[in-house]
Amino acid sequence: MPDLDRRTLLRGAAAAAGGAVLGGPFLGFVARDQAGAVGRRPAPDPVLGPVPDLRDGQVRLHLPEGFQYRSFHDTEFPVVLDDGTRLPGRHDGMGAFRGRGGTVRLVRNHEVNNPGPAFGDASTAYDPMAQGGTTTIEVTRYGEVRRSWTSLNGTMMNCSGGVMPWGSWITCEETVNGPDVGPDFTGTSNVPLTQPHGFIYEVPVDGRSDGQPITAAGRFAHESVAYDPRGGHLYLTEDNFGFPSGFYRYTPPRHPRSCGRLLDGGRLQMLAVRGRPNLDLAAAQPRHAAYRVEWVDIDDPAPRFPYTPGEVAPTTNEQALTYVSRQGWERGAAYFSRLEGSAYDDGVVYFTATQGGGPAETSTGPIADGYGNGHGQVWAYHCRSQVLRLVYESPGPDVLDFPDNVTTSPRGTLVVCEDNVNDNYLRGLTPRGELFDIALNRLVSSTGADRSNDEFAGSTFSPDGHTLFVNIQASRGMTFAIWGPWSRIGV
Repeated sequence: MPDLDRRTLLRGAAAAAGGAVLGGPFLGFVARDQAGAVGRRPAPDPVLGPVPDLRDGQVRLHLPEGFQYRSFHDTEFPVVLDDGTRLPGRHDGMGAFRGRGGTVRLVRNHEVNNPGPAFGDASTAYDPMAQGGTTTIEVTRYGEVRRSWTSLNGTMMNCSGGVMPWGSWITCEETVNGPDVGPDFTGTSNVPLTQPHGFIYEVPVDGRSDGQPITAAGRFAHESVAYDPRGGHLYLTEDNFGFPSGFYRYTPPRHPRSCGRLLDGGRLQMLAVRGRPNLDLAAAQPRHAAYRVEWVDIDDPAPRFPYTPGEVAPTTNEQALTYVSRQGWERGAAYFSRLEGSAYDDGVVYFTATQGGGPAETSTGPIADGYGNGHGQVWAYHCRSQVLRLVYESPGPDVLDFPDNVTTSPRGTLVVCEDNVNDNYLRGLTPRGELFDIALNRLVSSTGADRSNDEFAGSTFSPDGHTLFVNIQASRGMTFAIWGPWSRIGV
């Protein structure tokens, strides 16, 4: 059967096999089963075709008819920012803010691992021997760069984060490396590092971060943050690759809207399902799955481990990775599979579980190919009712394969980045419960090498909804600005 036909068939079965929700903006998942009876038809899946990049005429993306794009900050070749910084690669999570004169300001993560000299001015680095951080770019709605600079350096594995309504980006370190922790999954020594990592940091949109971690929000493999402006809570995802991951809540000592910044010294908690301790939510879920939750305290959120400078630390990376989550597990916290992107919309936090939805694991790890045997879940946490609901569970890799970063469009559609080893798409998930394609990676390097399996990351809309900005997360990263008739395709 041709790929298009197979995927159409699988998507038709997706509602029965896995798509599920009750209430909130995604009530349409229930209604979709009755679409024929009430005369509604699903929106057609847009046909993607090759579109030349306005930067140089090369085809890097397949898009629906009527869409255009421009790429920028392509680190296949050296890129130097206005402050003299040579731009690192590994472009990952990203947030969009209003800039000057109709421009957009993007704060972009760089997920660089392993010890090495910090990019930018070493005197401003949190850890001068850590290579990650963030850069800020002022760009037009059509991807034309106006200014760019280093906004945080000396951090490590900056994966995703979240846009804060007071004008900041929270960036997350997806690691617990430090001089007090043994080598990570790469086997590289952490002895050269000078500071512990595994924290979140605030980056103001109009300048530089002070480089101070919010330690009370936990030292673990952070992925992303979503902020609830009503409750004043930050919801944090954890991608603890080989172990169960947790969904966390950080309550700062003062409401951020009242002081214009995120303060350290608050309380960290972890989600648990009421009456069902250590429920494995990474496993395939029942149709219309919904759970009432509670929050269990993490008493020691920011551990420091004993070590001797210049020597390999006795605490292993696996011990450090699970130190915080084990405190939650002991109090009944739920198990998820590799929590990654998150986004807040109208009282609901949506987040992805990259390998969720398959048969249950038989241990809590470590598991070499990642905790979870499915192809991805999308969850929704309703902040006021404290109810967790399954939004979508992939029935197979041809439908949705390893969802990662996620954002919401002005019309309420979720835009999901895929991260797998095959074709990587940007997918749309509409309020009516329809999954469809937005973009397909068709990158080829200057040497002719196929880069179509490089992952999308950092999807974020300009504040006016005109442009979708998204990254390619690879050592030779780049950023795209994509625009077109969004409403016509249901975005």
